Amino acid sequence: MSAVPVTPTAHPWRHELKATLRLAWPLILSNLTMASINATDVWLMGQVGPKAIAGVALAVNLYFAFSLVALGLVTAASPMMASALGRKLKSVTDVRRSFRQSVWLVFTYVLPFWLVMWNAQGIIIALGQDPELAAIAQTFLRGYMWSLFPFLFFNTLRNFVAALERPGWVLVMSVAGVLLNAFFGYGLIFGAFGLPELGVLGGGIAGTITWSILAAMLSLVVVRDRQFRRFHLFGRFWKADWPRYREMWRLGLPIGLALGFEGGVFSAAAYLMGLIGEQELAAHSVALQIAALSFMVPWGISQATTVRTGIMYGRQDHDGIGRAGWTGWALAVGFMGMMAIVLLTFPRELITIFLEDSAENAPVIALGVAYLGVAAIFQLVDGAQVAGAGALRGIHDTKVPMIYTFLGYWVIGIGVGVWLAFTQGWDGIGIWTGLAIGLAIVAVLMAWRWSRREALGLTRDDPSKKISA
Repeated sequence: MSAVPVTPTAHPWRHELKATLRLAWPLILSNLTMASINATDVWLMGQVGPKAIAGVALAVNLYFAFSLVALGLVTAASPMMASALGRKLKSVTDVRRSFRQSVWLVFTYVLPFWLVMWNAQGIIIALGQDPELAAIAQTFLRGYMWSLFPFLFFNTLRNFVAALERPGWVLVMSVAGVLLNAFFGYGLIFGAFGLPELGVLGGGIAGTITWSILAAMLSLVVVRDRQFRRFHLFGRFWKADWPRYREMWRLGLPIGLALGFEGGVFSAAAYLMGLIGEQELAAHSVALQIAALSFMVPWGISQATTVRTGIMYGRQDHDGIGRAGWTGWALAVGFMGMMAIVLLTFPRELITIFLEDSAENAPVIALGVAYLGVAAIFQLVDGAQVAGAGALRGIHDTKVPMIYTFLGYWVIGIGVGVWLAFTQGWDGIGIWTGLAIGLAIVAVLMAWRWSRREALGLTRDDPSKKISA
């Protein structure tokens, strides 16, 4: 008897798993390589010394508190493009409109951002930080702040290629970015490869050069690749499209605020560490960098889940929406469970990748090991909350998740962390414990809302709320 061919509908869960992994793995690797750009900066500053790490940590955390909001604004294009492709009706026009207005949002945001970053030293001192560290932070930002525009432009292009389920190009570009940043960073910080020795400023300039090259490279791919160029993304770029611009703000601002609340809570934690001490801040920076590298995998899964649920949402395939969301959730939580074991087993080895294992650095290393112990505990809930948020974004549900992130991270997480650190004498461990509790609260709320999506009417694609193509 001949075998019966297996169609995707014969094993829908298996098909969804394969589709999610096929989309997620290039996004995961590109996330890891992009995070490696930041890890390279931390490593290079570690060669300068703990004080440089602490000062640059203040700079980077202030930068990302603002840049994550902008990243969320342009992230709105991802579910909008995916839903348009799922509906298929006038999808080329609709995708082009969303992409174009994402770039308009970038222009809107970067000018006031640059003004704030140029005067960051006064802000950092006003937040109670050491003036010497604030000066180091300002020096770094004067070179790094200009990277926001190419960074956001690159991610806008990235959303486009991901919505078409062809993220492989992003992976290629991201690997190139790690190499470029290492070359320019080392050269401009230490005066190698015939480049001028600029110290901390050179590290910031290296980031701007790297992101500018990456944005230019991905733009060239989009213009020349046969599947991409049919969308004519850069055609009539100057044309205003105020209905879609407002729609991008409506969907993107809650995403941006949610990302800002999440990323901003870690930035706030860095500044709280600065109030405790320079060593605590340096240890926090290294431990957080390790946790951030781990987070890149569930974040990539979450991005793939947004696209998969967005496509099913556009088709109004309610069973498909559920499969896409729960598949992403299981993958993210499963991976983070494995990472929790790694962090618990090899904390010192991970910390000493960034800091020389010497008597001078021993206090910082010991603190970093302790922080990774707490980070191991919140790996599972961190994976759960980011997967839940990604699934909800795919069905265009962004406002209530934004409220969840504010309550979980800022009211509970920071509140408990400050109480433990400054009134109970837990110091840095108290801050990290508060972060873990906040993540757990958000994970539970996201999972509850996703499980109630049908009862809450979140999966009904209401044409009356759409902007015509």
